[in-house]
Amino acid sequence: MKKFEKINYKKLNSRQKENYNYQKISSILAEYGFSTIRLSDDWQSADFIAQHYKNKTFLKVQLKGRLGIDKKYMNKDLWICFRIKKNLYLYPHDKVADFIVANSNISNTLSWSKRGRYNWPRIPSRFLKFLDQYKLD
Repeated sequence: MKKFEKINYKKLNSRQKENYNYQKISSILAEYGFSTIRLSDDWQSADFIAQHYKNKTFLKVQLKGRLGIDKKYMNKDLWICFRIKKNLYLYPHDKVADFIVANSNISNTLSWSKRGRYNWPRIPSRFLKFLDQYKLD
């Protein structure tokens, strides 16, 4: 049998990266009692559903490559999940969006006021401390 070789994440296309991230995130969520179901059509803006085995919690989850907020996700009971290196964050979109808008000047930017979204390639330290409560080990 041929030895398996690890892939180079940076060489994957965007769809392959999303599939990769879904698999990695599902593995981590399993450790917290969640099973996941991948959705093929972004149902209610979600890429997948996470269901907890014990308390029957259902989370509609949108996969992202970085921290971001978007007006189109408001009032949909949506959770955002992204990875930075080995850290996984899973946060309720509206709660984090409210915090960020209240503690920054993004409401004055074109990205937020005209396009309705804002994201950060690197998380500002003032947000990182707040996001720590949503970091999964």
